[in-house]
Parts: sequence; structure tokens; C-alpha cells
Amino acid sequence: MTTETVATARTAPKRLSTLDKWLPLWIGLAMVAGLLLGRFVPALSDLLSHLEVGGISVPIGLGLLVMMYPVLAKVRYDRVAAVTGDKKLLASSLVLNWLVGPTAMFALAWIFLPDLPEYRTGLIIVGLARCIAMVVIWNDLACGDREATAVLVAINSVFQVVMFSLLGWFYLTVLPGWLGLDAQGLEVSVGQIALNVLVFLGVPLVAGFASRWIGEKRRGRDWYEQKFLRRIGPWALYGLLFTIVLLFALQGDAVLGKPLDVARIALPLLVYFGLMWFAGILLGKGLGLGYARSTTLAFTAAGNNFELAIAVAIGTFGAASGQALAGVVGPLIEVPVLVGLVYVSLWAARAWFRTDPYAAETITESRTS
Repeated sequence: MTTETVATARTAPKRLSTLDKWLPLWIGLAMVAGLLLGRFVPALSDLLSHLEVGGISVPIGLGLLVMMYPVLAKVRYDRVAAVTGDKKLLASSLVLNWLVGPTAMFALAWIFLPDLPEYRTGLIIVGLARCIAMVVIWNDLACGDREATAVLVAINSVFQVVMFSLLGWFYLTVLPGWLGLDAQGLEVSVGQIALNVLVFLGVPLVAGFASRWIGEKRRGRDWYEQKFLRRIGPWALYGLLFTIVLLFALQGDAVLGKPLDVARIALPLLVYFGLMWFAGILLGKGLGLGYARSTTLAFTAAGNNFELAIAVAIGTFGAASGQALAGVVGPLIEVPVLVGLVYVSLWAARAWFRTDPYAAETITESRTS
């Protein structure tokens, strides 16, 4: 094989696998399956609701760990230092996640739900819980920068432990008081937030790092990336689909029982996810971050930590509260919307960034090999 042929082979654009190509269909079927299980096998939803440790659903936790591990195992940790030096990316992410995001959700909750304080409070809690889980798979499907995602998710985790309670107090008590609006308090322990971060980020991050370090040390990078990662790759989507089935099985009755309320909660969520994603992608493009990192910025800004939001809403206001229902509706809207934004992102790569996202990712990897 000639040098030219080798170069062409190494930089040939990747294409979606059958599993990836039909992802919207699989997610739709998973939603339907979850609704049917919740409706016709009520014992299952009762069992799942009791399988909790420290306020975390064990089955959903396992699904998220299975989903996140393959993606974090793909991260080239020796390239993370280059990401931490990108001050534009880090500063933009902090501003979008911890200033723009909570403020936008606060405004949208009051604009769309001025007469429904429980749902309004639930939405504000969703806006405070920044994403540390599913964002890794949305970013991977959109060919974003894996190393940048790992760094931004880690930063969000630290800020979540430190800032969540403080921001909850500010947006639910202080700011409404300043504006002459109704105020509701929020009490949540730092320990609960730290446990959430440890389970949904710490475990898969350590496992992913250990896999790469051991695999490359024993068999080399080529074997690890060409053999091992290809074997475990599909499990990310299996974990995602499993998690979606469980979410709909657990919460489907609540959603189906109040369709008008769900519709009112869904509207500001739709605006929020779209607003945050477009703000991220356009800001990244304006700052010259390139497609991969702009996409990462967009998805980390748009995604939310639904497990934390639901746990806090239930722990503070009760499982039957309006706040809990708003938390539940969050991921049920977020999943299909962000799947759609994956395809918008792939279109934007060609239309706005003038690049093939699959080819760009492959070229970047070959240059650093």
C-alpha cells in the first residue's frame, strides 16, 4: 500500500453505524416500551421506585454508568492538558453554565408559568443542575471534542458541589424578593450533591482512565482504539436506551395523567434547550473555537443533570409535588430535543463550519497519533 493510500485510509470520513443511524427510532421505541411497562406492569415501577440508595435510583444509575463508560474510555487523557489551556473555551463554558443557564431558566419559568409556582420552582431547579452525564453521549454522537467534554464536565461537577445550594437560595429566595415576586426556599445537602457527582461522573471517569492506561500499557494504542473501543462502543447507546426505558416506566403515569400540565412545563423547556444550544454553538464559532469544541460548548450548556434535579425536588417537596413532576418532565423533553440537536449540529458542521465532522475527527486523531 502506498503512502498516499495509507493517508487516504486514515483520514477517510467515518459514517454512522446502523445503531447510530436509527437512533431516533430506537429512542422512540424505548419511550413507548417504558410507557407500556409502567402502565401494564405496575409492580415493575413500584419495584424500581424502591431501589434507591442515598436518593439515587440504582437501576437508572447503572444505566447511566454503562452509557458513560465507553465514551470516557475513548478520551485521550494525554491531550487533556491542551484543553485546560484554552481559556476562551473554559471561560465561555463557566459563563453559559453558571450565569446564563440558571438566569435563562428563571426568566422562562416566570414568563411561561407565572400562575403555577410549584412547576415554576421545579423548572428553576432543573436549570441549576448542570449536566455531568448524558452530555458525554450527545457530544460523542455529534463528533465533539471528547477531551474538552471531560474537562468541562469535571469543572461543572466541582461547581455543582460548591454552588448548587447557594444558587438555589439566590434564584428561589433572594432574586424573587428583589423583584417583588413569590419566593420559595430550597434546602439540599452538599453531601447529596457530592454523592450524585461521585456516582455519575467519578466512577465512569476513573474506569475510563484506568481502561486506557492499562490497555495502552499492555497492548498499545492501536490495539486499544481499533479493537477494544470498537467492542465496547455500542454499550454507550445500550445504556442510554435502558435508562430511557426506566425513566418512562417510572414516570410515565405521572406524565400521562396530567397532559396539559406537562405541555405547559414542556414549552419553556423546549425554548431553554434550543436557546442554550444555539448560544453555545454561535459563541464558539464567534470565538473561533472550531466545530468540535463549539459543539462541546453547546451541548454542555444545553444539558442538565436530571437525576440531581429530580432527587432534590423529591427530597425537598415530596414525590407527589408539582416540583417533582417538573423535574421528571425535564429529561423526557431533553432526550428527544438533544437527539434532534445532534443532527442539527452535524448539519451545522457543513453549513456553518465548512467541515465534515466525521472526517475532521479522524484527521485530528491521525495527526496526534
